[in-house]
Amino acid sequence: MNLLVDIKTRIHSAQRRILLPETHDPRVLQAAAQMAKEGFCRTVVLGRPDALARDLKALGAKPDAVEIIDRGDKMRLERFIAGYTELRQAKGMTADKARLVLEDPIFYGAMCLREGLVDGITTGSASPTATVIRAALHCIGTRQGLKTLSSCFIMIFPGRPFGLEGTLLFSDCGVVPDPTLEQLVDITRSAATSWRQFTRTEPVVACLSFSTKGSADHPDAQKMAEVARRVRQLEPNLLVDGELQTDAAIVPDVAALKCKTSPVGGRANVLIFPDLGAGNIGYKLAERIGGGQAIGPIIQGLAKPINDLSRGCHVQNIVDAAAITAAQTFAE
Repeated sequence: MNLLVDIKTRIHSAQRRILLPETHDPRVLQAAAQMAKEGFCRTVVLGRPDALARDLKALGAKPDAVEIIDRGDKMRLERFIAGYTELRQAKGMTADKARLVLEDPIFYGAMCLREGLVDGITTGSASPTATVIRAALHCIGTRQGLKTLSSCFIMIFPGRPFGLEGTLLFSDCGVVPDPTLEQLVDITRSAATSWRQFTRTEPVVACLSFSTKGSADHPDAQKMAEVARRVRQLEPNLLVDGELQTDAAIVPDVAALKCKTSPVGGRANVLIFPDLGAGNIGYKLAERIGGGQAIGPIIQGLAKPINDLSRGCHVQNIVDAAAITAAQTFAE
C-alpha cells in the first residue's frame, strides 16, 4: 500500500484548488510546476501574473496549467481588508493594521480560502509555523463543534502488521503542549476525521497512557479513560477505547492478556497521545529507531484545510503536502 499514491489517485477527478502562496520561495514554484504535471489537483499560486507565468514556463509548466491569483487586484485587496478588519474588530483591528497584515502572502492566501477562491492551502516553507497557525485561526477558525486546532502525523511502517497495512495515525504531535481533557476530546475526534479522509476506512482509536484499564491508579491515566468515554458519548459509532498502553492498543496478543473486553483489541490505527511531549517523542522514536516514514505535521480541526511546511522542506514534501491538503477537503 502506498498511501500517497492512493490519495493522489483518489482525489484526481475532483480537481480541488490548492494554493501555494509563498511564490518568493523557488521551491514553491518548482512544486507548482510538478503538481501541474502530476495533475492530482488544480494548482494555484499567488503573485504577479506576468512574472509568475514566465517563471513557471521556464520550469516546464504548460500555459494555463497553473492558476495565478493576482496580488495586484486592488478591489480584491480592499474587500479582504474590510473582511479581516471585521473578523478581528474585537481584538482592536483597524483597516490600516489589516492592510499591513495582508502584505503577508499567508494571510492574503487565508483570506482567499475564506472567500472560496481556493479549496485549501499548503504553505510555511518560508515562514514560521506560528504565522501559519495565526492565519488559519484568524481567517478560517475551527470546524463546527470543535474549539481546538491540533495536528497529526501519518506513520507508515512497510511490511509491518500494525494499523492498516503498516499505516497508523499519531495525534497530537505538533501543536497543543499540555491539552486539557476537553482539548483531548477535540483532538481525538479530529484524528478520527483525518483517518477517514486519508484512508477512506473506519478509524479504530486508542487513547494512550502508561496504564491499561486501571492497571495504574493515577489521575493522568484516568484522564485518558475519561477522554475515551466522552468521545463515545459524542460519537457513539466511533470505535474508541482508553486508557490503553501502546502494546495493548496495537498488538492483539497483548490486548488479549491485558484488556480482553476492549473493543479496540490491539487493532488500533489511530493513537492519541496524552500530551505533546509524549506525542513528539513517540513519533520521532518511531521514525528514527522504528524505521517509519513520518508524513506531517498535518493540521487538523480547521473549518477549511491549511497545512504547514517545514522551512527545511524539499520540493517533493510540498507536493505531497498539497495532496494531503486536497484530501482534507472531502467530507468524512
